[in-house]
Amino acid sequence: MTTVRTKVDLSNPSSLPKGRIRRAFVDGTRDADIAAQQSLDDAEGMGDAAKFARRVRRRLGLTQLEFSQRIDVSLDTIRNWEQGKRCPTGAAKTLLKILDRAPEATLAVLT
Repeated sequence: MTTVRTKVDLSNPSSLPKGRIRRAFVDGTRDADIAAQQSLDDAEGMGDAAKFARRVRRRLGLTQLEFSQRIDVSLDTIRNWEQGKRCPTGAAKTLLKILDRAPEATLAVLT
């Protein structure tokens, strides 16, 4: 890999290095196109969170009911996470990450 250093004068746009962007495509992008892509990205993120929550629970060998009781979260919340209807945030997200990395120690503390 070769490193190339360039100097850029921000007051002179022609000094900017050529990139791999299709300007006609970017300039022709409408707000509706951006909103549609954003909703697709959000849906994909929710799916990833759902898979992660389900994987953590299954690795622990717990049913949804047992898992909800162990981490003191309602059963409906666990179901919503795993179905991708809701996404764990804040402390719940952190707890899932800790359960994923150190399940035995975390469950011992939660008991």
